[in-house]
Amino acid sequence: MKYAYAGALLLMFVFQNSLAQNDSVKLDINAAVTSHGPKSITRNIIQDRKGNIWIASWEGIIRYDGKSFTNITSKVSAARFFSVLEDSKGNLWFGSIGSGVYCYDGKSFQNFTIRDGLLNNDIGSIYEDKKGNIWFGVFGGASRYDGKSFRNYIIDGEVMNEDRTGKTFPDRPPYEVNSIIEDQTGKLWFATRGNTFVYDGKTFTVFTHEDKPFKNVRTLIEDKKGNIWLGGADGLWRYSGSTFTNFTQQFVGYIIEDKKGNIWTSSEMDNSRGWALPRNEGKPSSNQGWALSRYDGNSLSNKRPTVTEIKSAEKMTFGILETTDGSIWFGTLDGLCRYDGNTISSFNGK
Repeated sequence: MKYAYAGALLLMFVFQNSLAQNDSVKLDINAAVTSHGPKSITRNIIQDRKGNIWIASWEGIIRYDGKSFTNITSKVSAARFFSVLEDSKGNLWFGSIGSGVYCYDGKSFQNFTIRDGLLNNDIGSIYEDKKGNIWFGVFGGASRYDGKSFRNYIIDGEVMNEDRTGKTFPDRPPYEVNSIIEDQTGKLWFATRGNTFVYDGKTFTVFTHEDKPFKNVRTLIEDKKGNIWLGGADGLWRYSGSTFTNFTQQFVGYIIEDKKGNIWTSSEMDNSRGWALPRNEGKPSSNQGWALSRYDGNSLSNKRPTVTEIKSAEKMTFGILETTDGSIWFGTLDGLCRYDGNTISSFNGK
């Protein structure tokens, strides 16, 4: 099928929770160490303060210490994982599809689900705000955890509001929250498959350009200068606070800013370079033509900034990470890859 891979991303099966409510489970990793990383869809990657790389994949949460890979969740959950965060206290949060979120303190796990007040058990994104609250982007809206309890914010068609009735979604409502950030002014941004919302602590406002809302945004970041970048079905956009700049109309999945101020995206190849791809009603095409794109930070003010497309053999790319040594790591349909500035290496053992 033409869009078989893209369709597979939407078929996120629900697994039963393997832990009792708020149970803690001791870590058992003796049988989970391998020489290779995941061989299937890898959605997100981070590096912790100790230098370890954490990988959210359909095979579980996998840690890479520079020598070997350890499936941290193999004894805990059979769920597929989409998101990972290290918080300011050093705890790690793992967002699953169907089993809620797991908090890992380095020794044991704590599982939170709708039984604890989480809005939905499918966790697509995780973010920590400046006050230390942990936000979870889920199907139907977002949940905020303050260390004691959850407050939920529900998307209802074109609007988003806080819900204080205790409502949760055991099934999967539309309009999941793909990305959450807090900007320099303290406002929170929520990218959803529907509208993009800005929250000032009291009111959610739909973010628009020329009276049209930004829809189906997959990633939000704020760069070092305070610009907001949005990537999704309408391409790559930068918002300075007063002006909008569109850099490509090709589908953009993930965005990061590296230490030098360059912007990296995982996206379809730019059709202006001859790799035109069919659009699928705002969904990415996964047949061919995906690449890492690097927008040179020194040329971002130009009408045509310098863009380097680094094409891999992968049919779709996901989360991107710049590690402390400057390497660029990214997730694919077939596992984990690294770009060292010259070549792309795969860690799936194939």
